[in-house]
Amino acid sequence: MKKGVTRRGFLKAAATTAAAAGTIEIFAPAILRAQQQPIKIGHLVPLTGFLSPMGDYASKAGKLAVEEINAAGGVLGRKLETIVDDETNPGVGVQKATKMIQQDKVDFLLGTVSSAVALAIMDVAERYQKIFFNTGSNSDEIRGAKCNYYTFCTEASNTQYVKTIGRYLIKNKNYKSFYILTSDYAFGHDLTRVTRRLLGELGGKEIGHDLVPTGTADYSSFILKIRNAKPECIIVNVAGADQTTFLKQYSEFGLKIDVAGGVTDTVLMWNAGKETAQGVWTVIWWGDLDNAWTKNFVSKYRAKYGLPPENQAWGDYTSLKVLAEAIKMAGTTESKKVVEALEKIKFDGGKGRELYYRTYDHQLMQPMYVVDIKKTGNKDQWDIFNVIAEVPGKDESMESIAPTKEENPCNMKRG
Repeated sequence: MKKGVTRRGFLKAAATTAAAAGTIEIFAPAILRAQQQPIKIGHLVPLTGFLSPMGDYASKAGKLAVEEINAAGGVLGRKLETIVDDETNPGVGVQKATKMIQQDKVDFLLGTVSSAVALAIMDVAERYQKIFFNTGSNSDEIRGAKCNYYTFCTEASNTQYVKTIGRYLIKNKNYKSFYILTSDYAFGHDLTRVTRRLLGELGGKEIGHDLVPTGTADYSSFILKIRNAKPECIIVNVAGADQTTFLKQYSEFGLKIDVAGGVTDTVLMWNAGKETAQGVWTVIWWGDLDNAWTKNFVSKYRAKYGLPPENQAWGDYTSLKVLAEAIKMAGTTESKKVVEALEKIKFDGGKGRELYYRTYDHQLMQPMYVVDIKKTGNKDQWDIFNVIAEVPGKDESMESIAPTKEENPCNMKRG
């Protein structure tokens, strides 16, 4: 550089020359080009198969959240963009997550409903040091033995779900004998493990158990075994559309044995309908909660899509909103800085309480809701739940339904 010519002057002159020659991109600083690019989020949800009813709501909610964030000016002056793809099984999930990172250049990963897929994708996220928001997968392993620094769970763990329904049953029922139906994959196995631990604490007796293949179309053989075993309560640990199928066929048999389940999704009960749906269940969120955040979200979702959001929509919408705020707090999309922000962030999320992610396992601490089926006085076809308990109560710690640090085998390598 010639004496008396400053670096700033040189760059300005070079840019002017480049503009005249049509080669401005060559000289534009990389940081300026980066600031013009959208912040990309790989959104993996089940769009086919037995979990697809939830995936559709998740995808719609993600689009709504991104539209709202961008309409408000984006994040750090940049727009958000989601790249949506189907998560069908762990192998495909790994391939698609890897493609999103390597080819699509996503900054973050979000989604999943299948616990098996989530466990596979979180390994990819750790390898590439990309934050993965688990918005719909329940297995305790995700936030336990297999936890990692880059994975955050907005979805609750199986333990949080089961402790919620368990505390209600302890207080309000006196069941002694149980029959368990279990989805034969990671989610179901883990949920039943937690259920058995709870039954041991309650002094309940398991008098029957069946592993149910996902996508089972005929439950008659299982229902006949339940009828012969004569339990006081059936614990339904099957997932996705399998819940709807079971409830419809169980109703046709006319059995009067009580049904309870640790985990359900609202759309599954909508699909069953109020005449067929039955039992006592745990949900992570319900669209009729009486608070301003929920009313605003439901109103915007219904205006855009013509139907209300369900709990899976809540998880993906909330996660994107929280991620956007964390990026703002960090002042960057650099993963480690955003992790640090997420470990400090507190938010409402439509539950009327201050929610937060625990630093040692990145699980969201939040209340859950015990619901039964609303049979009369329904405002419309979607008005299907009565909320009969919020667990823990407002005067209790939200950590009382989560695994304690001593119970949780998470041993996260930080950074």
